[in-house]
Amino acid sequence: MVTRNTPDTALSDQALRLDNQLCFALYSASLAMTKLYKPLLDELGITYPQYLVLLVLWERDGLTVSELGERLSLDSGTLTPLLKRLEAAGLLSRLRDATDERRVLIRLTADGRKLKTRAQRIPGCVLEASQCDVAEALALTHQVQTLRNRLTA
Repeated sequence: MVTRNTPDTALSDQALRLDNQLCFALYSASLAMTKLYKPLLDELGITYPQYLVLLVLWERDGLTVSELGERLSLDSGTLTPLLKRLEAAGLLSRLRDATDERRVLIRLTADGRKLKTRAQRIPGCVLEASQCDVAEALALTHQVQTLRNRLTA
């Protein structure tokens, strides 16, 4: 049986090309970004997920585990081991809330706050490697955030 390449078939074939997949573009870009971050974060002695936790705490210290999880889109089962490793590294402390013992407050230690100074070079390294200027990087970030918000709505 011979199939003819109709316009609908050609469009369908194009839709299934790997290079036309938004998901693959995002996935492969994520892999490349993680590869870029690894040596930068190795210098700080932290992993990428730990870096994300620290970024949130550098913005606002003293969050609860649930607030932190909400901000990072992580459940407590994923977040708790991550926080325990950061606590063991001396970068944060986990304390029960005196007013509600069900809540655990996450606070940066002095070492956790100091690490922010060393991390301040990372965004510039990422901009340089991406060959984006600040405006272009911010626009791209907003586009990806919009996409994420639409997909999770």
